[in-house]
Amino acid sequence: MPDLRSRRSVSQAVLVKLLSAELTDWSRRAPGRVVVDLGGGTGGMAMDLASAGYRVKVVDPSPDALAALERRTAEQGLIGRVSGIQGDASDLVDLVGAAAADVVVCHRVLEVLDDPVQALAAIQEVVSPGGALSLLAGQRHAAVLTQALGGHLAQARRTWVDPDRLDRDRILELVLGAGFAVRATHGIGAVADHVSETLLDAEPGAYADLLALETEIATDPAFQALAPQLHVFAVKGDGVVGSSSPT
Repeated sequence: MPDLRSRRSVSQAVLVKLLSAELTDWSRRAPGRVVVDLGGGTGGMAMDLASAGYRVKVVDPSPDALAALERRTAEQGLIGRVSGIQGDASDLVDLVGAAAADVVVCHRVLEVLDDPVQALAAIQEVVSPGGALSLLAGQRHAAVLTQALGGHLAQARRTWVDPDRLDRDRILELVLGAGFAVRATHGIGAVADHVSETLLDAEPGAYADLLALETEIATDPAFQALAPQLHVFAVKGDGVVGSSSPT
């Protein structure tokens, strides 16, 4: 019987695993159970967090995504733990309230915004003192490599010189500039995103090995720079952790 876990992206599984570990460690010092998931869509991350005991407010501009979120919440028996709010980063404070969230999740959103500085300022205002930020953002180097290997060389060159494309240094600069202290960084998908689903289905133990490998290399700076996504876990305010970024 095929391993049903292989139907889920290994990268997503690694992200959930790493974020859960960071939240568990953080909550020992600053317990909190209210999460705002900015751009959370149909609830891919919200369902995992709600199942772990958090109350999650998903903020998303798409009414269709929020309708799907509502159906998914009911199907998984999480009514009362997950709710949807229509909106985006520009009106986040008005929608949620200042210092109203123990954790803000902002995954795969920052790189598509016109003003990431403004978005992170809004997130910082929404997070309570000592609260946490889980940020996942796409990176330029991986996009260039993927486009080039796919034969889209002109597109790869445009991506390389695009000043709005983010990389590890710029992402950390934005997070620190918004007043967060970085606790951990993880590269997501550096290897897994290049492994075919066919291999995972056909090779016994491949899923477990790939999951272990991705977890092991996630903190390596070289793999982080090449990963399609960089995950940053940070906390708001001084005195909780150091304010300098990890090496």
